[in-house]
Amino acid sequence: MNITRPTLIIDEVKARKNIAFMAGKAKKSNLLFRPHFKTHQSATVARWFLEMGVNHIAVSSLAMAHYFYQHGWDDIHIAFPYNLLEHQELNELAKHIKLTVSIESQQALTHLKSHMKTPIRYMIKTDVGYGRTGIDASNWESILSLADQGNSICQFSGLMAHAGHTYDANGIDEIEKVHKKSLQKLEILVNRFIDPPFVSYGDTPSCSVSKNFNLISEFRCGNFVYYDLTQVAIGSCSVDQIAVAMACPIVAEHYDRNEVVIYGGAVHFSKDFVISPRKHFGQIVTFNKNGWVVLEGVYLKKISQEHGIIHLPKNVDKKNQFSLGHIIGILPVHSCLTADLMMGQETLSGHPIDKMMRI
Repeated sequence: MNITRPTLIIDEVKARKNIAFMAGKAKKSNLLFRPHFKTHQSATVARWFLEMGVNHIAVSSLAMAHYFYQHGWDDIHIAFPYNLLEHQELNELAKHIKLTVSIESQQALTHLKSHMKTPIRYMIKTDVGYGRTGIDASNWESILSLADQGNSICQFSGLMAHAGHTYDANGIDEIEKVHKKSLQKLEILVNRFIDPPFVSYGDTPSCSVSKNFNLISEFRCGNFVYYDLTQVAIGSCSVDQIAVAMACPIVAEHYDRNEVVIYGGAVHFSKDFVISPRKHFGQIVTFNKNGWVVLEGVYLKKISQEHGIIHLPKNVDKKNQFSLGHIIGILPVHSCLTADLMMGQETLSGHPIDKMMRI
C-alpha cells in the first residue's frame, strides 16, 4: 500500500456482495429498490449499483442530488425535510430529472406549491416511532389532508418511513420487534386511504434481517453497502460483511503502556463509539493481499482531533506489527460518517474512489 496519511479503503468485492444481497432481497419481496446513497456519496460506487440494475436512488441533501445528477442519475428522492430556502435550486434541478422531496408539515407543502414552477413529486414523512422527523403515523387526518393537496406541479407520490430506532436494538429479536411495530402503525394509517399509497421504507437493520415487508413498496436503506461495527453490534450483519477499513500510519510507540498512536482521529472517524464488550472507536485489522484480518483484543481506545490511541494486548508482537511507520487498518463504528469525512478513498487494489466534495 502506497499510503502516507489516513485513507479509507473499500473492499469492492464485499461491497458488491452487499449490494447484490439487498437488491436480491428487494426483488424477492417484489419491492422497488431505491438505495440511499448518503453512505458512500460516490459516483464510483454508484456505478456498482447501476451494473446491478438500480436506477432509482435516495440522497440526503440537494447538493448530493446535484452531484449524482451530474453523474447520470435521473430519478432521485431527497430523503430529508424540504428546505424552504433552497426552492430556487430545487426548481432548476427538477427541470432535468424526476425529483421527489420529503414533506412533513402543512407549512412546508404550502411553500413548495407556491414556489415550484417545475413539476416535482412529494412524499409525506411519517414517524413510525423513531421520533426524529415526520408526522406521527397516528395523526392520519393531517397526513390524508397533505396527500389530498397534490396538483399537476406538486404531485403526491406516497408515504415514507424510517424505523431508525432499530439502531437501539440489541440483537435480531429486538430489530424484529421494532420493525413489526412500525409496520403495524403503517398498516393502520394505510387503511385510512381509499387507494393504498406507495410506501417507501428504509433502515438497514430491518431491511437486512426481516422477511415481512407487507404494505411496503420500496426499500430505501443505505448503510448496508459498507456496513460497520454498529451494525455488527445490533445484529444486522457479521464483521466479515464490513466493506470499509481506514488505513492509518503509526506515529508513536508507547509499549510501556501497551499502546501506539496513529495518525487518525475524530476528523477521520467521527466520535461515534460502540460498547462491545468495552467502549471503543474501531476494531483493528491487518491488511493482506486478499483484504484484511481482524486482530482480536486490539482496538481504537481513544481519539482526539488527529490522534488515535490503539490498545495492544500484552501478548501481541508489538515491534513487528505495531512499529513506527507501519500501516494498520481500523473498521469504523459508523461507516456513513467516516466515508463522509474522508476525501482520500481507494479500493484494495489502489484504484481511486470518486467522491462528492463536502459542502
